[in-house]
Amino acid sequence: MNIGETSQGAAACLAVEGEMTIYRAAELKPALLDAVRASAAPALDLSSVTEFDCAGLQLLLVARREAAHLGRHLVLRGASPAVRDACALLGVDLDGDVQ
Repeated sequence: MNIGETSQGAAACLAVEGEMTIYRAAELKPALLDAVRASAAPALDLSSVTEFDCAGLQLLLVARREAAHLGRHLVLRGASPAVRDACALLGVDLDGDVQ
C-alpha cells in the first residue's frame, strides 16, 4: 500500500498502489488533495490499485472537485481492473478521463 509521486515541471502524477477503500480513505484524502493543490497539471495513476470501493470513488470525486475549484483538470493516467469494475458496477464512466 504505497503512494508515490513523480513530477515533470508543473505536472505531477500521484501513483496509488494497493487498496483505495474505506480502510485507507483517511490516509489517501490529504495526499490526493495535496497533489492536486501542488500541481498545475495534476494526474493520478490508478493502474496499481488492487481494491476499489465507493469510498475510493468518493476520493476521486473530491480530488476532481478540488482541481475544478482551482481551475485545473485532474487526469487519470491509468485505471486498474479493480477500478474499472467498481466504476462499471456503480454506473460511472471513466473512459473520458483515463489516458
